[in-house]
Amino acid sequence: MVMSELKLALEVPRWAWQCYIEHLGLVLGLSSVASIQRLVVVNWTAQIPHGVALASEVVVLAARVTLVVAIWRIAMRGQALRLSAGRAFARNHWRSLLWQGAFPGAAYLAFQILAEDALAKLLPESARQTFLAILLFLKNPTIIALTFLWWIGVLRQAFRPNVPRPAAGVQQPSSALCRSDG
Repeated sequence: MVMSELKLALEVPRWAWQCYIEHLGLVLGLSSVASIQRLVVVNWTAQIPHGVALASEVVVLAARVTLVVAIWRIAMRGQALRLSAGRAFARNHWRSLLWQGAFPGAAYLAFQILAEDALAKLLPESARQTFLAILLFLKNPTIIALTFLWWIGVLRQAFRPNVPRPAAGVQQPSSALCRSDG
């Protein structure tokens, strides 16, 4: 039971990664807005006027919302979501949903607590701001974008009516993986 729920939970990050790769230009393009903004604003905080920093945050928010909406539309093309399916999934696969919470929790531990907080404290004070700027520059098109895809994948998996799975050993074309649970 535990292994089947883990296997079910692992379908989502596999789908998220495939979708990320298939739409790399879209993801990197929209994520680069936040990456560049973080690199500039965090690295040169004192030189950026407050109004400009605030306006840049609004631009980042707009880019992130655009990314989520675009990926949502791609992921849900031809899909029907049902509240009843979500309830049934939660009831029948609550262990899988626990795994789905544990995976991003582990990523948060690694990239926020260890990299952003603990590792930064090991650096000299003069290097911390630059380290944080570079880390955020790298996290936006990777960790943050994949997290958005992941959560869309969780919702997609949980709220879709049961769809028959392909026969074992039958490979679907990669272009279909972002739109199906193949």
